[in-house]
Amino acid sequence: MNGAESLVRTLVSGEVNVCFANPGTSEMHFVAALDRVEGMRCVLGLFEGVVTGAADAYYRMTGKPASTLLHLGPGLGNGLANLHNARKARSGIVNVIGEHAGYHIKHDAPLTSDIEGVARPMSDWVRTALGSKTVAADGALAIQAAREAPGRVATLILPADSAWGNADGPATVQPPVSPRPVAGDAVAAGVRALTCGEPALLLLGGAAVRGRALELAGRIAAKTGCRLMSESSNARMECGAGRVDAARLPFIVDAALAALKGIRQLILVGAKTPVSFFAYPGKPSVLIPDGCAVTKVAGVESDLEGALEALAAALDALHTPPAGVASLARPALPGGKVTLDGIAAVLAALIPEHAVVTDEAITTGRGFGAAMAGAPPHDWLSIMGGAIGWGLPAAVGAAIGAPERKVIALEGDGSALYTLQALWTMARENLDVTVIVFANRSYKILHTELANVGAGAPGRRATELLTLDRPDLDWVALAKGHGVEAGRAASLEEFAQQFRRGLARRGPYLVELVI
Repeated sequence: MNGAESLVRTLVSGEVNVCFANPGTSEMHFVAALDRVEGMRCVLGLFEGVVTGAADAYYRMTGKPASTLLHLGPGLGNGLANLHNARKARSGIVNVIGEHAGYHIKHDAPLTSDIEGVARPMSDWVRTALGSKTVAADGALAIQAAREAPGRVATLILPADSAWGNADGPATVQPPVSPRPVAGDAVAAGVRALTCGEPALLLLGGAAVRGRALELAGRIAAKTGCRLMSESSNARMECGAGRVDAARLPFIVDAALAALKGIRQLILVGAKTPVSFFAYPGKPSVLIPDGCAVTKVAGVESDLEGALEALAAALDALHTPPAGVASLARPALPGGKVTLDGIAAVLAALIPEHAVVTDEAITTGRGFGAAMAGAPPHDWLSIMGGAIGWGLPAAVGAAIGAPERKVIALEGDGSALYTLQALWTMARENLDVTVIVFANRSYKILHTELANVGAGAPGRRATELLTLDRPDLDWVALAKGHGVEAGRAASLEEFAQQFRRGLARRGPYLVELVI
């Protein structure tokens, strides 16, 4: 057995059962080992950002880390944007990066680089394997690091000679460590903030926006009369009928300030104090009102369900019916010209029960939340780090992580171009994904941001940097060129027809919605 096989066997024994890969020469012994070891599903991405983005969403849906396999420093560099998103989402990933054989590095071959230096800014744990005899133990430590609650990016650098040299066998992987319990004094502080008589907001993030944790938050809101919201972006949020509606804090600064106006007590469970996405002249970075007290009950690394249960118990709210439970209310299908409200209505009217939505709609999708509250229960995955090019790879990872559920990818046309290659992976793996590309022929958000930062109205040269025309992109042709069937819609009636077509098939389908 060589080092690569010992590593693959260690990964499989540690329940790392999917490898999203874009390998090169240095990784060939790892690739060959995959043929000798049962239990690892291998998924090829034609660009490294597809690989890392898929691994992010896979963890969000399963709670288990996947492995990546990337080629040296430049390959890792190509995947960094979505590793950044994964790190912000607290997703666990075992990120395996090939390296030259140790004795070859001194010769400064063309692909030689400081891989650890490239990895560190977007990783929580980095190690270079020192030999074939120890690489399995290094892999076990990487799995342990990736599993550390709520999830971490662990990067293991695998020199070629550590992969092809002799090894003794796989290493033992330690069982996952439970999230840390919340201290009693933090719970007591939360109780005081919620019962002091001042307007209070319970702000949720992380695992607090799912399952029993979300229900407990609704019971606390009903008992105390506090408002309930979630962060602007959430790694995975349970939404729709039968679930507590924790409306997301608006992205736009002025809207967020309005939403938080009058709050005197901010209680955080899995969330951080709200700040603006960017700095804007004349506008605050911290969005809470002056004089608002902040009480952190539990950080995202804590047992958030346990924290909310302790808080509810201390408030005698465990049996209080939760507030804000959404009722099923599908809207009627609209018709006519494409509008943002009309798009939201079509989605809410047709989305299947227990669908998974990956949201990189940026500008178009920002106001969908209210309409979707009464749709059938579904999960909503948001881009967490703001580095665009996440949505299509995320749909790949979500579909592999939850193959029994329909995945709906909401995509801006500018964002989709970053990782267009994900469509090919969807076709190759026959993933059950319906992609909706909002084709406004523009980086629409930047038109707004130009004004928000006080840069003025765009002239000809500025506009050239913000538009996606001359030529217009043909998303139907682009999809079909990657093996994905597609159709175009230019009205709400056509959109409903195309969306139904995608939902009815088992496999990938792309809808180009011209706005």
